[in-house]
Amino acid sequence: MDFTPTEEQSAVRELAGQIFGDLSTHERLAAAGTGTDAELWKALCGAGLVAAVEEVGLLGLVLALEEQGRTTAQVPFAASCVYGVLALTAHGTAEQRERLLPTLREGSAVATGAFPASGGRVRATAEGELTGVVPLVPWLRDATHVLVPDEERRLWLVRVADAGAEAVETTAPWSAGRLTLDGTPAERVGGAEAYEDVLATARTAFAGLQAGVCAGSLARAVRHTTTREQFGRPLSTNQGVLLRAADAYMDTEAIRVTSYEAAWRRDEGLRYGTHALTAAWWASEAGTRVVHAGQHLHGGLGADLEHPVHRHFLWGRQLDAYLGCGGELLAELGELIVTEKLAEAAEARPSAEGADRGEGVGA
Repeated sequence: MDFTPTEEQSAVRELAGQIFGDLSTHERLAAAGTGTDAELWKALCGAGLVAAVEEVGLLGLVLALEEQGRTTAQVPFAASCVYGVLALTAHGTAEQRERLLPTLREGSAVATGAFPASGGRVRATAEGELTGVVPLVPWLRDATHVLVPDEERRLWLVRVADAGAEAVETTAPWSAGRLTLDGTPAERVGGAEAYEDVLATARTAFAGLQAGVCAGSLARAVRHTTTREQFGRPLSTNQGVLLRAADAYMDTEAIRVTSYEAAWRRDEGLRYGTHALTAAWWASEAGTRVVHAGQHLHGGLGADLEHPVHRHFLWGRQLDAYLGCGGELLAELGELIVTEKLAEAAEARPSAEGADRGEGVGA
């Protein structure tokens, strides 16, 4: 495996870092409240970063999302790319791609997803009408389309204008909403395998976002502890502070490298379901530790709701629970490993039986 970014992926990361760094400042985030920064979203789409995801793949998106996470920029970048661009590119029909991808690339259409699926929450009729309620959908208030899995884990694309969307506030400002479907028309996206693939893609992408959130939190903690003095010396000279920061750094690197591996495997067409779950588990478990450490290393300032580090804390905790928390992910990972091993054994059995009977042996 080789996680070295291509020239195009490096260019995407550099451009994303520049745009997020210039426009997603603490002052602008404070002014935006819980809403999306429309000017920043326009700049991202205008620079071609959303459109570039089709070319640079999931690894390129993960690299760009790290830059978003560093600044906790309030735009539906991950959601629209995962549930819109990548989902339609992989599973949409030629007609769906031709009709929807141009508007998603330019940002006039925004996609999000009602993920993960929950049994019995959304039901679909044979005519493609959906009924049910999804209590929380991130970025729903910004979305024009939402990708909805039904109770049988089939994927459907719904126009938000045809459904009911009610604002919901979360600890992280994701412009979330409550989705109500009542005989809402929808169009099918992909086949039986589409849900698992989109979910794994989403888990990988949001793990990359969590890596950036953690890196940003840790960077703020390092700046604080190296400039803040206590008893005549910087806080960073205390062994306890150094050890806490070192642990946070290692946790952040674990999130980063596992998300890189899962993204790379998807781009290479390799099996990556277990790798996506591994990245998501690290993002949940280690991500929580890192944002807690970042807040604690700020001392009393970490308790200030207006301090920038508190925003990293809220994002980290929100990402911890999104798409499955640590224990759930670990249980799902164990089940998937067993399923894959049984499938491999079943595939190998006919070959072994044929060899025992002398089949395939040259005269």
